[in-house]
Amino acid sequence: MTDLRLSLADARALIIETLLRCRTSQPNAEAVAEALLAAELAGQFGHGLRRVPAYADQALIGKVDGFATPTAQQTRPGALYIDAAHGFAYPALDLALDWLPGAARANGIAIAGIHRSHHCGVAGVPVEKLANQGIIGILMANAPASMAPWGGERPLFGTDPIAFSAPIEGAEPVVIDISLSKVARGKIMTAAQKDEPIPEGWALDADGNPTTNPHEALKGNMLPMGDSKGIALAIMVEMLCAGLTNANYAYETTPFLTSEGGPPASGQTLIAIDAGVFGPHAGARFAALAGEIEGMEGARLPGRRRQEIRRQITAEGIPVDDALLQAIDKIAR
Repeated sequence: MTDLRLSLADARALIIETLLRCRTSQPNAEAVAEALLAAELAGQFGHGLRRVPAYADQALIGKVDGFATPTAQQTRPGALYIDAAHGFAYPALDLALDWLPGAARANGIAIAGIHRSHHCGVAGVPVEKLANQGIIGILMANAPASMAPWGGERPLFGTDPIAFSAPIEGAEPVVIDISLSKVARGKIMTAAQKDEPIPEGWALDADGNPTTNPHEALKGNMLPMGDSKGIALAIMVEMLCAGLTNANYAYETTPFLTSEGGPPASGQTLIAIDAGVFGPHAGARFAALAGEIEGMEGARLPGRRRQEIRRQITAEGIPVDDALLQAIDKIAR
């Protein structure tokens, strides 16, 4: 690891320039750059700059359409159906985020479903954007299969993140962002890129044995959070973000980070609830609960760590290493 840090402006320029060289339009490159920087600012480094080589490679070969323009159809007063058109997920998510706050205020609750999509990055980022506008946000997304049904052997479900954010009166939002595996797959991928071991209990190898080797873990199964309860939630997520939207289920998608196969065609579902739907009390009531949590010694409100990391990285820049910069430079060339 070097002591090199990139400013946000330099990191944004690096991402955009790399993608432009790899068959991606300017608007799409900008949307991807904003999402990857948001991941870095959230402390989710496996979803930030480390995704650039894989994204650029897939755009270059056409597995993801870097020139795709998402389209939207309002199917109900409070429902928007978005076709990501086999492009990056982030422009489609931006369409949803532009529409959802107004629809939620008009209807009390609104939903956006995205299909023919791709990797959606850090799930907590879109919902926090909604919460900053006084809207409760829920996001569910599926991912390539990496977890087997409880008692089964063949992977059917992805790590399938669920994120929730709500506005807090007088403070930054609460942000809950969990994957349904014991850890996010991105952490294992980061360990593999650094050739570092992972803790036992995160994953199984291809033969079903516990492993601390991240390369073997990526060939095997992720272990679910909460055992059978995590798998039950994965079923819910798959139905809501793939079955409901006519996206590919996890076992039908192709990998997000390799050139193998065609477009993943995965799905995401966002639900937005006007925090004032039952009256003006919600922000203060949310603040009361947050205060009880933060007032307890040793307790921490979800979202506070990422918000502190965001302030730190904004001031100091994004830490990068030589190997990552070389990988980005290689694909750009």
